[in-house]
Amino acid sequence: MHAFPHSTTSTPTALAVPPQLALPLIEAEFPRQLHPYWPRLQEMTRLWLLEKRLMSADKVQEYADGLCYTDLMAGYYLGASDEVIQAICDYSAWFFVWDDRHDRDVVHGRTGDWRRLRFRLHAALDAPLHHLHHPDTVVAGFADSVARLYSFLPQTWNQRFARHFHAVIEAYDREFRNRTKGYVPGVEEYLALRRLTFAHWIWTDLLEPSAGTELPDAVRKHPAYRRPALLSQEFAAWYNDLCSLPKEIAGAEVHNLGISLVTHEGMSLEQAVEEVRRRVEECIREFLVAERDAFRLAEQLDDGTVRGKETGAAVLACVANMRNWFSSVYWFHHESGRYMVDSWDDRSTPPYVNNEAAGEK
Repeated sequence: MHAFPHSTTSTPTALAVPPQLALPLIEAEFPRQLHPYWPRLQEMTRLWLLEKRLMSADKVQEYADGLCYTDLMAGYYLGASDEVIQAICDYSAWFFVWDDRHDRDVVHGRTGDWRRLRFRLHAALDAPLHHLHHPDTVVAGFADSVARLYSFLPQTWNQRFARHFHAVIEAYDREFRNRTKGYVPGVEEYLALRRLTFAHWIWTDLLEPSAGTELPDAVRKHPAYRRPALLSQEFAAWYNDLCSLPKEIAGAEVHNLGISLVTHEGMSLEQAVEEVRRRVEECIREFLVAERDAFRLAEQLDDGTVRGKETGAAVLACVANMRNWFSSVYWFHHESGRYMVDSWDDRSTPPYVNNEAAGEK
């Protein structure tokens, strides 16, 4: 199966995107790219899912390629070494499996199971090598992927990644409690929570091993770098909300910008969809401005010293991949079987999750 079968960087897409989800600016100004390691990447992540028992063999064979998890990452972290992009892809595949496990724990009311998983993930994040053979496959797979990610950059990067992911785990716990109670967060509350559950700063952190260097704090926290990074992630989270709204309504979800707008702002579903779309389009336009500011920052950092030249080049590489996130996320949502709700026998139960990792009997 070929990655990006409907579109390449040089030919227009033949994929029919529903009008309410089509973004002409993305299709015109954000050409798709693909990491050259992709064919091997897809094969190796498929084998990793089997080895770690994160999906059963029949589900891997039937669904793994069509879910396009490797396509998403291979379209984002260009320039990464083969070892780095493989570790990121395996971690990303794990993240989707974990998300499905979390969802099924909510659906089946498995509060105790979720609590145990939450604490085990915290422990594995701090000491992954001690959890490689944990009996819970989601814990063991997480430990394996994190241990590999920790091998690329200094301890300071590892500590930052861990800090950011501890916050993600706790945000998932808040989502669990909200869904259990049927609580729909208000718009601002939801947006703050979404930045954590979508793991904004995790995907941004991973730009650095892809560029082969840890950026200095002063650079990472500089508004000219942080702004485009945030916009790329906000776009992805909100576009995901737009595309997954039918799936999440069918599954009685409470976490979606559209659902918060309907519940707390008095909007009709049609108005909420239009407002989410407006925010998505605004992210794209604002990114194009912020991107230029980041380019200027890179020029300033290249001050004639070896270190300055390396840092400036790393910023350019990271910002280029922030741009890649837009097209990769956009096409992922129209090619991945994860969002093809209308083709499922049960719109509230994804056909690829009734496996051991999701706790199904």
